[in-house]
Amino acid sequence: MADLKPEDLLLFAAVYLGVVAAVFWLAMIIWAYRDMRSRSRDSVAQILVAVVVAFLFVPGLLIYIFLRPRETLAEAYERSLEEEALLQEIEDKTSCPACGQHVHDNWLACPYCHTRLKKSCINCGQSLELSWNLCPYCTASQISQPEPVANTYAAQQRWQEEVNYNSQPVSQQASESLEFIDGDEYQ
Repeated sequence: MADLKPEDLLLFAAVYLGVVAAVFWLAMIIWAYRDMRSRSRDSVAQILVAVVVAFLFVPGLLIYIFLRPRETLAEAYERSLEEEALLQEIEDKTSCPACGQHVHDNWLACPYCHTRLKKSCINCGQSLELSWNLCPYCTASQISQPEPVANTYAAQQRWQEEVNYNSQPVSQQASESLEFIDGDEYQ
C-alpha cells in the first residue's frame, strides 16, 4: 500500500464513479421502459421512451416523467371495474315510472304517487307484471271473466277493455300501463 500514488487513487475513484454512473444510467433506462410498459400497450412508445432516456440521460428521464400517462393499465382497469359496479348498482335499483322514486321489486303500487306498478294474480295472489296475461306461478289466465252478479253494461265494458288491452302488443301496453290508484294526485 505504500506504492499508492495520488494518480492511482484518482484513477480508482474515476473508474468507481464511471461504473456507478453506467449502472445508474442502465437502471434509469430499465425503469423508464418498465414504467411505460405498465402504462401503455404500445410497444413503439415503450421503446421510444427507453431510447430517449438512453440518449438524454437525466433530462430524458425528466421529460418522460412529465409526459407519461397518469395511470397504469392496472389502475385504469380497476377504475373501469368500479365504474361498472356502480352502474350495475344503479341499474339494479328500480324506480317508479311516473315519479322516479325508488321502489321495491315486490311492491304493487308506488307509495309516493300511487301509480300501479304490478298486479296480483287472480288465482294465487303473486305479484305479476301489468302486461302478463298468464301467471307463471300457477298458470292461471289473468283475463278476468265478467262477474255473473254484476252483469251490467259497465262491467261488460270494463271486461271488454281488459280483453282488448291484453291482446295489444307489449310495446303498446307499456305506454298505457301507467295506472294511478287512489286518485291522480301526487303526494
